[in-house]
Amino acid sequence: MENKIKKIGILTGGGDAPGLNAVIRAITRTAILKYGYEVIGYKFGYRGLYNNDFMPLTLDSVSGILHKGGTILYSSNKDNLFEYLVEEDGKTVKKDVSDVAVENLKNEGVDVLVVLGGDGTLTSARDFARKGVKVIGVPKTIDNDLGATDITFGFDTAVSIVTELLGRIHTTAESHHRVMVVEAMGRNAGFIALHAGIAGSADVILIPEIPYNVDSIVKRVKERDEHGQPFTIIVVAEGATEKGGEVVVNKIVEDSPDPIRLGGIANKLANDLEKVIKNHEVRSVVLGHVQRGGDTTPYDRILSTRYGAEAADMIAEGKFGNMVCIRDGHMSSVSLEEVIGSNKSVDPKGELVRIAKNIGISFGDE
Repeated sequence: MENKIKKIGILTGGGDAPGLNAVIRAITRTAILKYGYEVIGYKFGYRGLYNNDFMPLTLDSVSGILHKGGTILYSSNKDNLFEYLVEEDGKTVKKDVSDVAVENLKNEGVDVLVVLGGDGTLTSARDFARKGVKVIGVPKTIDNDLGATDITFGFDTAVSIVTELLGRIHTTAESHHRVMVVEAMGRNAGFIALHAGIAGSADVILIPEIPYNVDSIVKRVKERDEHGQPFTIIVVAEGATEKGGEVVVNKIVEDSPDPIRLGGIANKLANDLEKVIKNHEVRSVVLGHVQRGGDTTPYDRILSTRYGAEAADMIAEGKFGNMVCIRDGHMSSVSLEEVIGSNKSVDPKGELVRIAKNIGISFGDE
């Protein structure tokens, strides 16, 4: 059957992640060089699709972006076109404006929409597929918590950044004999904190999958003191909780499809520890968005290129309504219907937790 695909559109939604530009580059170059497609990119995710705000993507426009973090298409995590905030009669109301987006695609002659995003962004991708739009999804999150794929781009870069910063914090903690509580991203999954904590020589790693108790952490600090190591590095994932407690919420963003913003657990834990640890200063460090920024690691550049090239191949093969994924190290695909809500988390009895405990790292649960 004749392949009638001539023009594709790309958008990036949700939080930015190192590797997005590398994916955009790989899709664009493969689409143009291998298949002869025209490529455009919608700005600010679904908002650009609604406003018909796009830019041409050419070999020139994607040149020199392989290593850069962020996204040349910009991004937004507030624009769900199936519940879009619009002004009507002087009031802000949620309205389904997805038909406007579908019409924009038709008017611009876009045959396929490639959506780079996490759970929320891909939920809308699935919904557009249900409306008859030819959609290809590409998984994006630094948290590595999408269950439908083995690994997501941006995760390795985030772990590398946190690991480097832990090394810097280590020297100042040792100099002042301090207890340093370092907060990492990850939402409700502890992968970044776990991997960076092991790589960065943390003494305590606190993750959402293993609730902690303060007494256990204090015990670990005392043990280090007794062994002539009068400083302690604690890495805590933003979604970690004390036993019987709740996650610490930084703020609620009312106009966002995912309104809860976690953050502040490091400050809370530092305050709790200061009440019971009298022979050390306890300081907290929130790494925040620095974990998303800067250059992309070589591993993520290659991984992103694999994702992007495969997405272009899937267009040619007519595998619409699916997301690119990696299974057992090999490129594959999975239906968007199966992707949504399929999240993964750290296995408390898994290999990494086990070996971390074997080398003396505490998870605050003893």
